[in-house]
Amino acid sequence: MKILFIPGLALVLTLPQGAWSQSSVALTLPADGFDYPVGKPDGVGYYLARGFRSNGHLGEDWNGRGGGNTDLGDPVYASAHGVVVFSKDQREGWGNVVIIRHAYRESSGRLEYVDSLYGHLSERHVSVHETVQRGQQIGTIGTNRGMYWAHLHFEMRKNIQIGMNRAEFARNQSNYFDPSLFVARRRQLPTEFRSVHVPVDTFNDAASDQFADFMARMSTTVPARSDARSQPRPQQEIAEEPGGQGERDKIRSFWGKIRSGNVTPGIDPA
Repeated sequence: MKILFIPGLALVLTLPQGAWSQSSVALTLPADGFDYPVGKPDGVGYYLARGFRSNGHLGEDWNGRGGGNTDLGDPVYASAHGVVVFSKDQREGWGNVVIIRHAYRESSGRLEYVDSLYGHLSERHVSVHETVQRGQQIGTIGTNRGMYWAHLHFEMRKNIQIGMNRAEFARNQSNYFDPSLFVARRRQLPTEFRSVHVPVDTFNDAASDQFADFMARMSTTVPARSDARSQPRPQQEIAEEPGGQGERDKIRSFWGKIRSGNVTPGIDPA
């Protein structure tokens, strides 16, 4: 059993026993390489507003070169062939999220798996267990309901058990890749015309789902600020604590601001 403490409230989340229940989906073609998720295939027209930092920002923020919300609604593409293992409006600081699992063969000859995550989407165009192709549009760039300037939060996870339970795992390169380095080193991989079974359902989202749904119900009682989209703050670096407690504290602080009506766009806590 896990207990999350929220000011004035105690939310008890009961987690199923066992690490995760596993099934698989057959891919007819493993990843033959990886591309960048915007401006396909090379990220043309976009720049990294914020990069990967172990024990800090665990992904990359891709922005259109026009700045502001000029890239709002722009297409987001699957980095490689794979299967969708998560597609949901996660709310919190995330908004719409898609996670795709890829099978690929390293230079050593070993078959590996990696999850690519696409966050703050305005729209999601794919469903769980749907197979996708390299360069296929999976959604559009969003602002998470005006919380940030429009941008894509992009992660590459070597640990395929994380899902949306990031606080339960070490926030370093034991679980995460630097996304651009990963893609740059694997632009072209050997093509294999064979079926590969990719494990799915490898993480339990019961806790994060219950927490997100609970907080969504809490926030519906608070009137939205009329200037939420008209007064955005520029994106800026945010200090992140390396432990799971820091992640939870940050979420609690965020929802406290939501309830008080003191959130304006700008800082991406992911």
